[in-house]
Amino acid sequence: MSSQPLVLGIETSCDETAVGIVRGRTLLANVISSSVEEHARFGGVVPEIASRAHLEAMPHVISQALAEAKVALEDLDAIGVTAGPGLIGALLVGTSAAHGLALSLGKPLYGVNHLSSHIAVDALDESKQLTPAIGLLVSGGHSSIIEVKDMARGVRVLGGTIDDAAGEAFDKIARILALDFPGGPAIDRLARQGNHSAINFPRGLADSDYNFSFSGLKTAVSRYLQQTPTAHRADVAASFQEAIVDVLLTKALKACIDTGLETLIIAGGVAANSRLRAEALRRTSAAGIELRTPPTELCTDNGAMVAALTSLAVSGGVPPSTIGFSTLSTAPLDQPIWQ
Repeated sequence: MSSQPLVLGIETSCDETAVGIVRGRTLLANVISSSVEEHARFGGVVPEIASRAHLEAMPHVISQALAEAKVALEDLDAIGVTAGPGLIGALLVGTSAAHGLALSLGKPLYGVNHLSSHIAVDALDESKQLTPAIGLLVSGGHSSIIEVKDMARGVRVLGGTIDDAAGEAFDKIARILALDFPGGPAIDRLARQGNHSAINFPRGLADSDYNFSFSGLKTAVSRYLQQTPTAHRADVAASFQEAIVDVLLTKALKACIDTGLETLIIAGGVAANSRLRAEALRRTSAAGIELRTPPTELCTDNGAMVAALTSLAVSGGVPPSTIGFSTLSTAPLDQPIWQ
């Protein structure tokens, strides 16, 4: 098979029906159909609504991606699909579609880890070599620090969330502040009008190694708002956001120093946060660490990241997954490809 495999990736772990197509490390198409507006009135994702939306959108999204990439299904070298973690019903829509395509076309099928693929999207920057790095993964339900040496064969998890992840904390505080869903972008917008040093909210597990805890921060913000009804909401949002950013970057840079790795990859939906991106650039520059962050449109769930991880697996000689593999609502981060 070519060292520049043509790969189609399908992502349906939550509320985005997404298909990406890459050739080697070059992104050819990235099409997303989101059902987020259908969930907004419930204040969170409703699994049944998400699954039905995936079923309705899948044929169109695949066709549009093929058209944008100017390729045909028969041209593909492999197909990748998110097999977990995620909402089981949503995952089953994607894996069923991928199995159908792979079997009908006689193409190898790779079930990939949703979390690992967030990190793998960094591979789509062809100007950079794929070097060992520390990965800071901050998505909706996960905040993890990992050591990345071979994205397609496995990573070493250094630490993770023991209660609320950063993305969950953003959603919960946004709800308390009566902001729109999803909470991360809403708080980011409001925080730009506030003072990030106005309130000194706690930094959970500040003295531990690489694990995260944001439940105490969430409680502190809630109590502050109860006790200070006249509080300036923008200051609260900015100070809350600052506490999360401070903890994430402090621990990530500590991991870089402790391991001697001089590259930091920040990925996942929260990586689109403007304050996190700005502070990461400032702190890594001061520490002499190379910073890699995907374009904001590749931070949230997308098919390009699935195709990227699949392409790395194909190029690296990783065997395809066994047809009929199971989806998993929870999956270990150090298992990038299903076997």
